Amino acid sequence: GLVASTVAALALLREGITPPHTVKLLFVADEEVGSTYGIKYLLKEHNLFKKDDIILIPDGGDSQGATIEVAEKNLMWLQFTVKGKQTHGSRPDEGINATLAGYDLALRVHGLETVFDKRDALFDPPYSTFQPTKKEANVPNINTIPGEDVFCMDCRILPCYTLDQVRVELRRCVKEVEDKYGVKVEWTEPQTAESPATPVDAPVARRLAEAVKAVTGVDTRFIGIGGGTVGAELRVKGFNAVVWSKLDETAHQPNEYTIIDNLISDSQVMAYMMLQE
Repeated sequence: GLVASTVAALALLREGITPPHTVKLLFVADEEVGSTYGIKYLLKEHNLFKKDDIILIPDGGDSQGATIEVAEKNLMWLQFTVKGKQTHGSRPDEGINATLAGYDLALRVHGLETVFDKRDALFDPPYSTFQPTKKEANVPNINTIPGEDVFCMDCRILPCYTLDQVRVELRRCVKEVEDKYGVKVEWTEPQTAESPATPVDAPVARRLAEAVKAVTGVDTRFIGIGGGTVGAELRVKGFNAVVWSKLDETAHQPNEYTIIDNLISDSQVMAYMMLQE
C-alpha cells in the first residue's frame, strides 16, 4: 500500500496532472499492536479528516482484487494468569495444578463459539471465533506441577455482539474454573476493538468499485473480515473507510511476498480514484 499509493501520486506529479481534489497519503505506525501511537494518536491529537473524505486503506484483499472490506469483527485479545500451588509431579494431591485449570479454562472460552453462535455471510468465517494462541513457559522440568500458568486467546466476534456481552460470559467461565480447581484467575485485555460498518452505498465504496472495474475489469463484492485494520478506528469516529488491494494472502506466514504486477495494478486503481470528480 505504501509503495502503490506513492507511485500513484508520483505519476500525477511527473505528468503535471492536478487532481480535482486534495490527495493525502498517510503512513501510520503501530497497527499490529493496537495503533496507540499511530492512527489513534492522530485521530486524538490532529484534525486530519472530514466526514466526506474518500478513505482507502490498502491493508487487505485477495489475489483477484475482487473484495472490498467494509466491516470488521470486534476484536478481543485476552491474557489469562491462573494461580494454583506448585508441587512435585508425584504428589498432585499436595498442590493445585494451574496448567490443568488453564487448559479447562481455554476450552471453556473456546466453547463460547457455541454461545455467540449467530452467523453472518458477510464474513469469512461467518461466525465468531475464540482461539487459544500464545502460551508462556511455566516450569522448566517435567516432574513439577505448575503453580502458575499464563496463556492468551484471540477472539474475533461478529459485530452483532458487544464485547461487554462477551465479558459476562468470560466472568462465568472464570468463576466455574476457580470453583472447580481452587485456583485464582486474573485476566487482562491487551487489545480490543469495536467498530460499525461502512455502508456499501457510501461514496468511497461506490468510487472504489468503479475504479477497480475500469482499471482491471473485475467486478467487486463487499465483505467483512476477522482481521483488524486502521479502518476500525476511523469508522468508530464516523469516517467511512474501505480496505482493498490486490494481493496473495500470505501475511504472517512463512515466505511472505508481494507480486510487483499487483502493486502496479493497485497504483493504477489509486490514480484513477485520485482523478475521479
